[in-house]
Amino acid sequence: MPDSAWMDDDLAALRDLARAFIDKELAPNIDKFIEQHHVDRDLWTKAGELGLLCLSIPEEYGGGGGTFAHEAVLIEEQARCGDTSWGVTLHNGIVAHYLLAYGSEEQKRQWLPKMASGEVVGAIAMTEPGTGSDLQNVKTKAIREGDEYVVNGSKTFITNGQQADLIIVVAKTDASAGAGGISLVLVEADRPGFRRGRVLEKVGQKGQDTSELFFEDVRIPVSNLLGDSEGQGFIQLMQQLPQERLIIALASVAGMEVALEHTLRYTKERQAFGKPIFAFQNTKFKLAEIATEAKIGRVFIDDCIARHIRGELDIPTVAMAKWWTTERAMVAADECLQLFGGYGYMVEYPIARMWTDQRVQKIYAGTNEIMKEIIARTL
Repeated sequence: MPDSAWMDDDLAALRDLARAFIDKELAPNIDKFIEQHHVDRDLWTKAGELGLLCLSIPEEYGGGGGTFAHEAVLIEEQARCGDTSWGVTLHNGIVAHYLLAYGSEEQKRQWLPKMASGEVVGAIAMTEPGTGSDLQNVKTKAIREGDEYVVNGSKTFITNGQQADLIIVVAKTDASAGAGGISLVLVEADRPGFRRGRVLEKVGQKGQDTSELFFEDVRIPVSNLLGDSEGQGFIQLMQQLPQERLIIALASVAGMEVALEHTLRYTKERQAFGKPIFAFQNTKFKLAEIATEAKIGRVFIDDCIARHIRGELDIPTVAMAKWWTTERAMVAADECLQLFGGYGYMVEYPIARMWTDQRVQKIYAGTNEIMKEIIARTL
């Protein structure tokens, strides 16, 4: 990965640690995780022991006390090894930050140290079978009865769905109030009435335990509400989604860089008509285009990261970053696969997995069409 302006000696040391861990625990097991549709559960606790979980959560809650830059290093290193099975970016950069931003002191002290150790795996349940990017129309309900909420509904496409111990559920606490009736509630996976469905068969990211979740009269205490009052859920989602979109944009840029590395190596070694494939003008021009777009993406994303760390990254800019990087990364993966010829279509070659794994980046955390809508509102 190129040296970014936000890197420093502390982050360089973290990169070395993360790379060593990933090369030992993740990279050799990618095929195994794909076959079983989930990572080994002890991967989480091993990462926790090394301090690779909740990197940007304050030390008082068991975290690493770092910034988003620390999360960025781990995201890049995971991309470098070509893994999409381990849902650590969701656990670290999304679920933990909902708790940090909106959780009560009791909730933060109860859950964040366990997430940092790997004892608890986190998930967030937004999408429903009939509701994708249109979050204000979720059907799952959390209706108050005395000192409890009764949760009913179903969710789908949930990352970490099979292994999650704690799920942030997007639910309606007031079905008549539209977006103003949405709340976020914490549901522990051992609650009666909670049930995991199947691990979903996807085009790519096959090692990730993306699942259906079902809630049938699940009773949780009122203290499991995230935030100090009902109806704050939609605002909470809108405040946290930019970081999720930045994570996706960064992973896409890192993916472009890794695809380029693999393809440069292959085209310089592979011979056709008596010379390396790289010697053909078409190959050189295609790779020159990809290298240029990867560089543009890197400059853009590094600026977004620096602005995010300063608290200055705005919603339209991160929407631009999410749609552009995910679109260009998919084009880059496709062009790189083409240069591998028939071998590019074989799953034993990393470029094949990159191609299938990248496609969903244009869809989740809000489709790219939604990103353009967000951008257009500011024009």
